[in-house]
Amino acid sequence: MRITRTVAVLAILIAILPWGTFGRAPASSFRVGAAKVDITPTQSPKNSEGILDHIYARAIVIDNGTTSAALFSADVGMLGEQMWKTVSQRIEKELGIPAQNLIMNPTHTHSAGGGSADQVFNVIKAAKEKLQPARIGYGTGVSYINVNRNIIDRKTNKWWEGPNYDGPSDKTVAVVKFETTDGEPIAVYYNYACHAVVTGNTDMLSGDYPGATSRYIEDSFDDKIVAVFSSGAQGDQNPIYFQQTFDLRDIRIKDYATRGQDISNAMPPGGQGLNKQDPTVKRLLDQQKQMILSMGQFLGEEVKRVMREMTRMSSDGKIFAAQKMVSFPGRNRIGQGRAGVEATYTDGPDVQLRLSLLVIDDIAIAGCNAEIFTMIAQRFKRES
Repeated sequence: MRITRTVAVLAILIAILPWGTFGRAPASSFRVGAAKVDITPTQSPKNSEGILDHIYARAIVIDNGTTSAALFSADVGMLGEQMWKTVSQRIEKELGIPAQNLIMNPTHTHSAGGGSADQVFNVIKAAKEKLQPARIGYGTGVSYINVNRNIIDRKTNKWWEGPNYDGPSDKTVAVVKFETTDGEPIAVYYNYACHAVVTGNTDMLSGDYPGATSRYIEDSFDDKIVAVFSSGAQGDQNPIYFQQTFDLRDIRIKDYATRGQDISNAMPPGGQGLNKQDPTVKRLLDQQKQMILSMGQFLGEEVKRVMREMTRMSSDGKIFAAQKMVSFPGRNRIGQGRAGVEATYTDGPDVQLRLSLLVIDDIAIAGCNAEIFTMIAQRFKRES
């Protein structure tokens, strides 16, 4: 299937590079600022049934007296290549942040649309205005809220999108902490690989579990910190706690079948077709709303643990960045449906992907505007 949304999510991979790889700035020159802006629309998006939770744009700006960089994330479904070009050019022109020094990614929540270039720019600008002397640290933890989502059905011996407990799944929680020289929190940039699809059936605006995680972390620090989520290689990863979605799927299939429609392999978007007044449906939707809070606490607690146990903080202030566009042969899929269907293709236009790299001190943050699968990411980290 040809990639139709080249920026469905920016998969971010974080790793440590050898010490002393890049030129250092004086420790006193290393500064960091962070900001968060509520981007919840005043009017509900099309087909939305209201606001489940507010969505936010968050940014961290790093400056070493010689150059600067920006890390951005928003509770939105996607941010396109044109958005990156517009924002990167604007921050270079108006804020003095080199265009190539921007890492920008959506949380890829399936319960929100896209953001605007003004929203991205404004929160980066706000973060830059809060620059203060800082230190940076890195650590990793683990969380078990994700699972591989490619599995063979034991009854049909065909593929479907379900929990594969034996499939490859990266449980790593990568954490970059920024604090003042006195040890007070400024921001945390954390990375995890799991689709944000828990609340999709509610048809309500939501940041899903990434939004819940960031809010939980920020609340834990009395909102003195900005918690920026970055999506890892979640192309083949779903939430492990997903039973409500499967139950609602079965309800819809049976309901549509009574009207002579087979949607078993072509589910309507969101919760379309669900009778949300039905007591069982209502209970399952309420459980989905509770689930993102639980997942947010689980992941947030691990981020906090990693932050607490960091002992090696640095103010070296090295910054290095690079961007590159690569081209891949494209193809168009013929037909519809996914589960248990052999796909056929025709050649299509080449697909352009952006590869990003930002190194802060000795922490490398690499990104690609595609839904990267786990094995690719693990090989990338292993061979870097």
